[in-house]
Amino acid sequence: MLKEYFLKKVDTAIKELITNNSLGQMTKENEYNIQSEVPKNSQYGDFAVNISSLARYAKLSPVQIAQIIAERIEKDEFEVNTTAGFINFKLKNSALNNILIEILRKGRDFARNNQGNNKKVILEYVSANPTGPFHIGHGRWAAMGSALANIMKYSGYDVYQEFYINDAGSQIQKLGKSLYIRILKELGIEIDFPKDENEAKNYYTGEYLIEVAKEFIEEEKQQAQEIKQNYNGEFDLEKLKYISKYARLKMLSKQKNLLENFKTHFDNYFSELTLHESGKVKSCIDKLRELGVLYEKDGALWFKSSKYGDDQDRVIKKTDGSYTYLTADIAYHYDKLQRGFNTLINIWGADHHGYIPRIRAAIETLGYDPNSLEVLLGQLVNLVINGEEVRMGKRTKMITLDELIEDVGVDATRYWMIMRSIDTTLDFDIELAKSKTDDNPVFYVQYAHARACSILRHAIEEKYDIINNRTETSHIADFEETIKTINSNDFNILWQNNDEKAQETTKKLILKMEEYKSIVQNAAKNRTPYLLTKYLQELAATFHQFYTYSKVLVEDRNLMNARLACVKAVITILKSAMNLIAINAPEKM
Repeated sequence: MLKEYFLKKVDTAIKELITNNSLGQMTKENEYNIQSEVPKNSQYGDFAVNISSLARYAKLSPVQIAQIIAERIEKDEFEVNTTAGFINFKLKNSALNNILIEILRKGRDFARNNQGNNKKVILEYVSANPTGPFHIGHGRWAAMGSALANIMKYSGYDVYQEFYINDAGSQIQKLGKSLYIRILKELGIEIDFPKDENEAKNYYTGEYLIEVAKEFIEEEKQQAQEIKQNYNGEFDLEKLKYISKYARLKMLSKQKNLLENFKTHFDNYFSELTLHESGKVKSCIDKLRELGVLYEKDGALWFKSSKYGDDQDRVIKKTDGSYTYLTADIAYHYDKLQRGFNTLINIWGADHHGYIPRIRAAIETLGYDPNSLEVLLGQLVNLVINGEEVRMGKRTKMITLDELIEDVGVDATRYWMIMRSIDTTLDFDIELAKSKTDDNPVFYVQYAHARACSILRHAIEEKYDIINNRTETSHIADFEETIKTINSNDFNILWQNNDEKAQETTKKLILKMEEYKSIVQNAAKNRTPYLLTKYLQELAATFHQFYTYSKVLVEDRNLMNARLACVKAVITILKSAMNLIAINAPEKM
């Protein structure tokens, strides 16, 4: 968090100078904005703060302001200089050494923080109908949601992950009817789905139900036999009810298994059906009626959502007495709030944009803060196959998530799904994701970890001394134990040789590892897991550059030991970050 540290240093100095009337004409009433950055020219420093915007208030030149502020800053493990309207900070070698020590001592907890202050968050994502296989868009929500949960937990939030099962309504009977036909076909009955397009819409005709039908016949032998014997050209309503329940549970089970395989673990699968069966939907409607925000019009029941920011009022009970989708969603979010969650985060498809003000209106009406609802709107995933983009809507046969995982692998699929901001369309290049080249980002990052592990292994196999000056074979355990007693002076040798390029790349590597703290906090605060994939690629590149110019296994034992410690620190940060986005950190490739 060095960028933030130096920004605070400057801000504190500015406030002190204003209090003492020592910064030109600036007063406490002046609102200013300063930012910390990394200078393009490293000769100026490692970090810089631009104070030029203060000139309009102070009535002084940026050069004068920078000099006044710089003189006020108490120096510690850094040097200060100014250029134009910038205050530059250059770390001393002892500060760099201490960063290394902190990483080695804290291990994977190096960037752990308490930003969330144990705030209770419910994170709802994927939430698909249990009527068919997941499409690749679901895979993006699954990867994003699970990674975000890990990052937020690491940053001190109390995160509860929930999958909302859309298992109420006509789609379950539609699923049951579709499976009924598939079962009859597997039993040898001549039957098929309706040929008329309008009638066919009432069925799920996908071939994925063939497998489910075979499983039903194997697992429910008695039921299957009765279905075959008693079929008279019409659906038996009792059997249809039984098959519908079987289909719902079987499809949900398949979805759960796929999610577990995809390293996406939910704390709860919340059934929409239970909202109706428990009376919570009716109770919520009664509450809204008590609040005076419901009215009847044209035989339907309406919610005055426009009073709370929606562009129009919404129907919550139709003229035929059935509820709209919105009704159960209001009850569901009301239930979340009643369970004590401070923040409700939903990951929805971009087509749900108009739905947000309706739910926020309901939350406000029910007496809660509408801003407690955060919705991350995800854009589409476009597959790129053999260099050509294939849009979802133009494919005759949809590629499902499980097919993509089987072809590309869990790690590559997760990494690619996470590596772009959720509000931008993602182009998923299947061939590139499978490749073992530096152009494939997940391979590049995993190779960096494997390479670093290889260096440590090689040091042991070649009987190099890792920390202590010994001639017998060293062990990783010895190295891990000795790390606990290492001190700042052990790293001074990194800066004492005459190889400027080696010093430069070593310093870049240490500063890049330190940046991990701010990356994690920003990813948690802004709900942006993709920052970690971007960071991993940058750290991998910085490490490869370090290894190019800083030979590790050298004759100088003290230098080798210090560089081995750098390698160990890289392994630590890479593994921590990959763990947060739930991809493997292989030790060999």
